[in-house]
Amino acid sequence: MRSRGWIVSGIAAALLFGAIVVAGATTLGCGQAGLGQVLLDSGPITGAREEVEGRDIWTFKGVPYAAPPVGELRWQAPRPVASWTEPRESKTYSPSCPQEGQSEGSMVDYLPVGTTSEDCLYLNVWSPAASPDDRLPVMVWIHGGSFESGSGSMPVYEGTNLATRGIVVVTINYRLGPLGFLAHPALSAESSEGVSGNYGLLDQVAALRWVRNNIAGFGGDPANVTVFGESAGGISILDLIVSPLAVGLFDRAIVQSGILLDYGFGVSTAGTLEAAETAGEDYARLLGVDAAGDVLAQMRAKTLEELLGVAAAPAEESSLMEQGLTWKPIADGYLLPDLPSKLWAEGIRQSVPLLIGSNADEGNAFLAGLTVSVGDYEARMRQIFGPHAEEALALWPAVTPEEVTPAFSRMLTEVGFASTARFAARAMSAPGAATTGASGLGGPAAPVYLYQFTRVPLDNPLGAFHGVEIPYVFGTAGLFSGLGQVLQTDYDLSATISGYWTRFAATGDPNGGEAPEWPRYDEVSDRHLELGDTIGAGFGLHQAACDLADRVRGLD
Repeated sequence: MRSRGWIVSGIAAALLFGAIVVAGATTLGCGQAGLGQVLLDSGPITGAREEVEGRDIWTFKGVPYAAPPVGELRWQAPRPVASWTEPRESKTYSPSCPQEGQSEGSMVDYLPVGTTSEDCLYLNVWSPAASPDDRLPVMVWIHGGSFESGSGSMPVYEGTNLATRGIVVVTINYRLGPLGFLAHPALSAESSEGVSGNYGLLDQVAALRWVRNNIAGFGGDPANVTVFGESAGGISILDLIVSPLAVGLFDRAIVQSGILLDYGFGVSTAGTLEAAETAGEDYARLLGVDAAGDVLAQMRAKTLEELLGVAAAPAEESSLMEQGLTWKPIADGYLLPDLPSKLWAEGIRQSVPLLIGSNADEGNAFLAGLTVSVGDYEARMRQIFGPHAEEALALWPAVTPEEVTPAFSRMLTEVGFASTARFAARAMSAPGAATTGASGLGGPAAPVYLYQFTRVPLDNPLGAFHGVEIPYVFGTAGLFSGLGQVLQTDYDLSATISGYWTRFAATGDPNGGEAPEWPRYDEVSDRHLELGDTIGAGFGLHQAACDLADRVRGLD
């Protein structure tokens, strides 16, 4: 969702982006034991070793997976990285991709993504393997941030604790905002596929190909790769599951707080190529590009400050619920054959085990401080739900101004996030379309596990808000210590969730050990697992809202 939703609250910012200090790293170079040096298909790299809980964790940071997308490669599909022969040190994070409010070489004021640069297509690896022969499960994290912000090097995504569970962890950068999702007729004409946009998703595909080709050198199993991600990262995974370009690049998927509102709703989390190209022409005009000249040369000559400054301007005049995401995936007929919701509804998706869910109070972080009249609220609901608006207003009524924000938040939580999770769970747990041609999409039903996260740390006023589950997944619940005393309940819940996630990555089933049984999803029982102060199975989560969302999508 929109990046400003991540910073509306000091609580949210501190929890999600507080610093993690990892001590005891020892750099190892060529010829030393273990994974001190790894030979990639592009050349050798050296990493660092950390001893954590009596186990060696090898860390490789700032590893290039594609050529720098600069100069003539700006708004091009990612290209192979140039090879090298001498060992390359991989001890520090690379720059993050450019994002609003920042320029090349700048430091982020409000989110710790470090320095930024257009040269940003790098990834990071944490491995507990003793040798390349270990063949451990692999988890690849795709970060969130509305496709406008974020980085694989954010401290909250530090992979050490997950790696101690016997997992090779990878976090990636991908292009954001106008650099990642700008479409334009001239860019489409230049492309051999006749399309433009989706550069950020193409980066993700390239990173996953890199993992398939290179992860064995880190002791990972290229035949056991799980993608996991949250928010825009979750949306990305939902899109990759229906993309023919991503077939065979991962074996399981975990989607945290993804959202699909791209068909039937009056807001959008994906768009058509035609609409994206029209928006791209508007963007070029705002940049001052002369349409009678060499449009692409002019656009590629623009500075990052100019590109990001123009990208921010339209957002100042719009709101999340008026149009959805500003920069978003595009149904281009190439990476995405159609709008993702339509592909999911038609069973045109990879058949992979899926773990998916949402948080109990997703909408609160986006709407904190919102001031909207009852009349404006009703108008927006009619815009979002169209002919189903009366049903929506009956489910989420707001008679007084004080009731507007809570009603809006519940709607966003239940329709945006919970209904997406159920929608995808039903589609994956039922037989898909017959696999046609070489696309690899369709196929049989696959195991699905649905969850709702309900824990409210430190009794914060936003509840179980969007993104608050991330430290529990990565085993970094200690982040909460900057806001107050961390309870043993949080550490215990984090251990349980990390265990579920890593067992799922290893086997396709989160169950095992002493953790409460997680029932496999099926449409008839509609079961999910609550992850909160108590852990246990429930059924019919937000059923009325999810049923309404399906009617809006035309699925009834």
